[in-house]
Amino acid sequence: MVGKQTRRNFFLAGAAVAGSIIGGRAVSQLHGKSNATDTPLPQTEPIPQRSLGSTNVVLPIFGLGGAGRTPLSQEGRSQEAEALVDAALKLGIRYFDTAADYGPSEENLGRVLPPYRDQVFIASKTAARDRDGAWRELERSLQRLNTDYLDLWQLHHVSLPAETEEIFGPQGAIHAVQEAKEQGLIRLTGITGHHDPAVIMEGLRRYRFDTTLIPVNAAEIHHPQSFITTVMPLAREQNLGVIAMKVPAWGKLLQPGRLEGFDQALGYSLSVPGVRSCVVAAEDAAQLEQNVMAVRQFQPLDEATMAAIAQRTAADWPETTFYRAWT
Repeated sequence: MVGKQTRRNFFLAGAAVAGSIIGGRAVSQLHGKSNATDTPLPQTEPIPQRSLGSTNVVLPIFGLGGAGRTPLSQEGRSQEAEALVDAALKLGIRYFDTAADYGPSEENLGRVLPPYRDQVFIASKTAARDRDGAWRELERSLQRLNTDYLDLWQLHHVSLPAETEEIFGPQGAIHAVQEAKEQGLIRLTGITGHHDPAVIMEGLRRYRFDTTLIPVNAAEIHHPQSFITTVMPLAREQNLGVIAMKVPAWGKLLQPGRLEGFDQALGYSLSVPGVRSCVVAAEDAAQLEQNVMAVRQFQPLDEATMAAIAQRTAADWPETTFYRAWT
């Protein structure tokens, strides 16, 4: 324990006093201030933005997911991954979501994004439930991403009541979250999950997170314990920055006989009251370009249209909410 404590304190002191031991920028530069040395981003039509709950952050309504059917999280595909990130920047993507346990995802992003660091929003996650474990994962994430801060750090896939008790216990990961935010190593805090809405709601009641990343899609609404009907009302009450995941449910919602296309899946998720943004992975640049086209054309849907889209998934919701079984 002494060794871990010393290592953590050294890491924090280096970041707070002399700039990061990884990237060299001072903490005073970490809160959205432009760095004159940054490489200019490709000029393109901007993706629409929304305020991220009660934070002072305005976030694009669409971000690139770092896991799933994408080369970003697959071993041996680094060239394809870097090409995908390059394509994302050219398409106007400025929000990138990853995690410590998404294989090489953080490293792939860390090879492309550093020249644009203060012009993009980077979110990562820790699956550690204890304070020291979370600190180790944060340090590793910063090293892999080649940055000295995260815009958003999230507790990853919190699924079971026992995890909640550990996270919020005397040596729980929530202490690392709070300390990292106080030190300027992270700007915003979040909690994510796709298994049990009650667990996420309990987490939101125990700590004032800035965001939550939860499944919001046209099939989820049919689940007996839907995140849409349980977590979303609490999130709206707290004015939380809700980010939708599982928007096309790994493509299952786009199979024949279900939704007509990605535009319907996206339109439903972004039209649920309280949703501020979403993250979706892409298999390649061509698919990402199609997704971004749908994002640029998005207009909020009325209740009747949303109900009609949801009805198309009513018979298949157990299959298309498969992610609910993951813990």
